[in-house]
Amino acid sequence: MNRGASIVNIGSVTSKLAVLNHAVYSGSKAAVDIITPILAHELGPRGIRINTVSPGMVPTPGLRRLGLPGSPFQEWVEKRTPLGRIGTTQDIASAVVFFASDDTSWITGEVLNVAGGTRTGI
Repeated sequence: MNRGASIVNIGSVTSKLAVLNHAVYSGSKAAVDIITPILAHELGPRGIRINTVSPGMVPTPGLRRLGLPGSPFQEWVEKRTPLGRIGTTQDIASAVVFFASDDTSWITGEVLNVAGGTRTGI
């Protein structure tokens, strides 16, 4: 096993929100949140760090297929997001690169919201 490895999970801010009709998705992302610190304890002795990046709304191909970018729902989300916009793939990629870098050699078991400040139900 290589020492100093890093695993970066992708969660979702919805793991912490009560969003109607999202029970399975939100529940699966909540599982990612809890498995992260558990695996940090299990894999840490082997030099493996594990963290999670939890994005807010980002215009992914799946959301585009659903017609969400530019929709009234997007406007609703943006009004409830402290930074007033949805995220970009670059916003998420930057957080993933940060966790994968040697700059985080003493960070493990953490869940980082990358969601424009969204913390509670929107």
